[in-house]
Amino acid sequence: MKNSRRIFGFGFYPVFVFALTAGHAVLISQQGFSQTPAQPPTAAKRPNIVWIMSEDNSADYLRHFDQDGAVAPRIEAMASAGITFDHAFSNAPVCSVARTTLITSCYGPRIGTQFHRRIRTVPMPPGLRMFPAYLRDGGYYTSNHSKEDYNAVRAGDVWDDSSKRASWKNRPSDATPFFHVETFADSHESRLHFPASDVESKPTETDPSSVGLPPYFPDQPVFRYSVARYHDRMADIDRLVGKVLDELSTAGQLENTFVFYFGDHGGVLPRSKGYVFESGLHVPLVVRVPENFKGLVDRSRGDRAGGFVEFVDFGPTVLNLAGITPPQDVDGKPFLGPGVAANDVDRRNEAFGYADRFDEKYDLVRTIRVGNLKYVRNFEPYYPDGMLNAYRYRMAAYQQWRKLHEEGRLDPVQDQFFQPKPTEALYDLDSDPDEVNNLADDPSHAADLVRLRNRLVGRLKAMPDLSFFPEAVLSDDEIGSPTVFGQANKEAIADLIDIANLAAMPWAEAEPKLRIALDSQDPWSRYWALAAAASFGKTAASLLPQATARLQDLEPIVVARAAEFVAIVGDQDPRPYVIRALERATSEAEALQILNSAVYLNDHTDGRFPIHFRGVIMLFKVDPKSDIQLRLDHLGS
Repeated sequence: MKNSRRIFGFGFYPVFVFALTAGHAVLISQQGFSQTPAQPPTAAKRPNIVWIMSEDNSADYLRHFDQDGAVAPRIEAMASAGITFDHAFSNAPVCSVARTTLITSCYGPRIGTQFHRRIRTVPMPPGLRMFPAYLRDGGYYTSNHSKEDYNAVRAGDVWDDSSKRASWKNRPSDATPFFHVETFADSHESRLHFPASDVESKPTETDPSSVGLPPYFPDQPVFRYSVARYHDRMADIDRLVGKVLDELSTAGQLENTFVFYFGDHGGVLPRSKGYVFESGLHVPLVVRVPENFKGLVDRSRGDRAGGFVEFVDFGPTVLNLAGITPPQDVDGKPFLGPGVAANDVDRRNEAFGYADRFDEKYDLVRTIRVGNLKYVRNFEPYYPDGMLNAYRYRMAAYQQWRKLHEEGRLDPVQDQFFQPKPTEALYDLDSDPDEVNNLADDPSHAADLVRLRNRLVGRLKAMPDLSFFPEAVLSDDEIGSPTVFGQANKEAIADLIDIANLAAMPWAEAEPKLRIALDSQDPWSRYWALAAAASFGKTAASLLPQATARLQDLEPIVVARAAEFVAIVGDQDPRPYVIRALERATSEAEALQILNSAVYLNDHTDGRFPIHFRGVIMLFKVDPKSDIQLRLDHLGS
């Protein structure tokens, strides 16, 4: 059933999280699952599997998922011969983090792969390999054409070939089963990095007047043109998908091959890629089921599945279809194949999302969606969504949106993007699919707010979520495996989460606890106490003396946090302290986070604290192509 920007739910179901130990991949047995609606494939006859990924497009850009989307006849034909997943989610709204989630089957914040444009490529969790390695062990030929963009170290056992020449056609024999990944960049964000003059000079095939716009976009020609131009790109993607299917058919392999089509995360108009709204996380997913292996799937061809599936689930699903038991220490579970009952999948109704540093911009956000209710926790709510990320603002629509904001020509919904965020948000996606009506303060949803808040907090502590240590800590090679580091510091991380979550408590209850945390001997307790206090705005003025003292903190990024608080709550000029903190920074991550605070002071404090770093002498050489240099250039330094 196609819908128009509406997402239909099916109630609430309990979700259980278990601690699992590392294991090796082995051929699957029927005892691997509680239900076995289909027999596993034999080693002599196993299906091929192909992934087709288009970059940067959310589900609503295709008519198959949203009546305002682009027509895609080849993808729609795939669906008629397969299964449509109406609730498929990338866990992160940006390429490297999403792709690392896919290849590892693990949540990025648990294993240290959550930052986009990595400073450190981290080791895989002990005992775990990227999932195609298990396919190779089982006799599969694995190929990737050709984008990787992984934030974890790739061992040599993952791909038989990962290059611009890679193809399933290069397998050693026609009898060798294959797993192949194809990525198409024709829908990538860069395809909308056109000059504004194109609106008049380069007409689109799609009529701009015919496209739908969400309510948070101003109805301006550049926005309509951008959507129309992107619909044209989706038509190109559809043709490329068709080409892959035709090649399989010509080779006589189409009915031996499960073909997955999906977007690598949401996007790509403003407020999608890089943001944990549904427009950044909800992806199209269609799986074509081959005639010769339809017995592996507990569904009919042409079905639409309502259960939630996440990127952590994709690798285990491929292994299961291939007759290989997924390793135990991953976060995902199969949604197709032997032992997977359709009605069990359709009861899955929970999705987890995360955003951290993307390029040069820090903004820690976590989300939990249960059915049609979505809870968003903004841990740095004073940073507006519209805070500068240089790559995003290459897009003419972003530039126009910011200009209209500066001119005061946006309505309140359109202007939300440039305002401080709520500490907590709760959205009913059935009535508010665009996530513009925050119900967190609605008394009728108080119980929902508490339930989803507690669910998210429980998940963050159970992983644990490494991002409650600053990236400057996590990017230090001396910590070794981030996964091991996280487990060793699980209790400390839980304490930091509790301090950060003081921002969601009533002020009278939070204030005495914040006072204690601000004077803690632990620098990261002070760090999170300052962020939580700043979330209260001027209500937290009673903490100003303690926060001001932190401008002299020994930790440079604690100084940056104190500067943010002082700028929000007080009148003292924090800029000299931020400049000195940058001069003391000993790592790229430390400098980037201080510069993030500097951009906040420069761009989002009503012109009170313009800042530059001319003449600053740093402790390390800055790469002229680095994210640090991007920030310095923006600040006129």
